[in-house]
Amino acid sequence: METTVNIDSEEVLVERLRAQDQKAIALLYKNYSAALYGVILRIVKVEEVAEDVLQESFVKIWSSFDSYDAHKGRLFTWMLNISRNLAIDKIRSKQYRVSSKTDPVEDANTRGMVSSEGIRPDHIGIKEITEKLIPDQKVIIDMMYFGGYTQTEVAETLNIPLGTVKTRARMAIKALGKLIK
Repeated sequence: METTVNIDSEEVLVERLRAQDQKAIALLYKNYSAALYGVILRIVKVEEVAEDVLQESFVKIWSSFDSYDAHKGRLFTWMLNISRNLAIDKIRSKQYRVSSKTDPVEDANTRGMVSSEGIRPDHIGIKEITEKLIPDQKVIIDMMYFGGYTQTEVAETLNIPLGTVKTRARMAIKALGKLIK
């Protein structure tokens, strides 16, 4: 999933970005935008929103490039974390939740909520209860139970270990059980 930039040219690219070289940001976008867009789209699920988040990501990457430390990790990983966090912030935002509630029925994400008999009774009201979970747990539950993601897909999308996904899911289910009682 990484790009065509090799280690030597990545080091040169980092130097050029630190020097605020305008051509370097264009090269950065060319090399990494497709991979970042794919991750963002898996989180937000709406192409227009994903494009906006991608643009916000590159603005933040450009403006905060001084905080990048090559000794702590690769450039792509640093950029992926920024993009992923902005995408998660977007789906947590009130504006995003309101706009997703007003989407036409044919555009709404209803995968997994409708069975052959119609609306699944075990999903009625659960979405509202999940709003009371801590954000890390809520994102996991939203993706797994309302988005239809597997635990492995959640781990890959959020770039966190599979064990962390399993732990957060288990903790969220326990918390939901207490909230429902």
